Amino acid sequence: MSIASETQPFVSAPADTAAHSRKLTLLALALGSFAIGTSEFASMGIIQLFSDSLGISVPDATHAIEAYALGVVLGAPLVTLAAARLNRRTLLLGLMALFVAGNVLSALASNLGLLMLARFISGLPQGAYFGAGAVVASYIVGPGQAGKAFAIVMTGLTVATIIGSPLATFLGQTVGWRETYLAVAAFSLLSFGAIWQWVPRTRALDGTPVIQELSSLRKTSVWGVMLVAALGVASIFAVYTFIGPMVADTVRLAPEMTPVALTLFGIGMTAGNIYGGKLADRYPARGIVIGFGSALVIMATLAVGGSNPIVFFSAMFGVGAAMMAAIPTIQVRLTNFAPEAPSLMGAMNLASLNVANAIGAAAGGATIAAGYGLLSAVWAGFALTLIGLVIFGLTLLSKEKAIA
Repeated sequence: MSIASETQPFVSAPADTAAHSRKLTLLALALGSFAIGTSEFASMGIIQLFSDSLGISVPDATHAIEAYALGVVLGAPLVTLAAARLNRRTLLLGLMALFVAGNVLSALASNLGLLMLARFISGLPQGAYFGAGAVVASYIVGPGQAGKAFAIVMTGLTVATIIGSPLATFLGQTVGWRETYLAVAAFSLLSFGAIWQWVPRTRALDGTPVIQELSSLRKTSVWGVMLVAALGVASIFAVYTFIGPMVADTVRLAPEMTPVALTLFGIGMTAGNIYGGKLADRYPARGIVIGFGSALVIMATLAVGGSNPIVFFSAMFGVGAAMMAAIPTIQVRLTNFAPEAPSLMGAMNLASLNVANAIGAAAGGATIAAGYGLLSAVWAGFALTLIGLVIFGLTLLSKEKAIA
């Protein structure tokens, strides 16, 4: 890594770089995250299809989704550290190539074991992609805008919940689940080409020594933020996982209304992500406080009045928006605590969100299985977010230093 980038991880692009080129670079990054988000969320929409095709039960089929999440959690730190010295542009290209391979293998899987392996491979690049993408985006938008940069990269993933996942699910229902993964692989190749063409070749994006990245993991402040993220954001998945059953059994609407609820949730996530990016760059803590606090109010309303269609659909937008408003601030705080390891911090943020996915879905499933009803999953998410907010509040009261 160059001397300039070692002392200032988020060096801005030269002032004479054309605005058009900057937009194309950011678009290339968003296309990659859109492909990743589509693959992740589409698997939930086609689970019935590949379970029937492979002759397995739906509960067994969920192991393929769990394998993807495991790939993300393990791949985030391991892939990032293994590729620490690589230029971020080179790393992004390698990650997209691995992602293409994982989705092609998913389409070719002939049994659950092979599908799980393929989904695990598909998940490995995700955390590292968002970490490296955040570094490149920060270089493009300039110093002091790390929140905006991370939000730009995340926009592709949130838009995937609105457009990519529904389209991929529709493709699976009309053509086949294997074709869904092949289509994701094809789009990922397009993303690879966009990164190749539009992400600048510059030594300012060179990697860092592995020991420098590893040093960040010794900081208690980093693990504290990750704990807040894993617990606080879990509520979004406690709700999202059970949207389909809630539409049918709680609101008592036709299953055809489920895509409407999912779309509203995705629109809320996108809006919250954009707002959260701006908030994160202006204030060090408000994004988490406003995001988590608003989510608590909305979830309490949903848990009490969720059988009313107006309350339910409004809450779908609200929960998505509130929780996503907090995520850019989480990223900025991680980067501020470990400025020497921006790629790893971006990857660990994504790993935390996937832990939140597992915790939220498990907590919601546990309360439903215990016989407390579908809306009990909302209360489970409420409790997790409340714990995350309390822990964050305690760190503020203790006036924790930026460097532990």
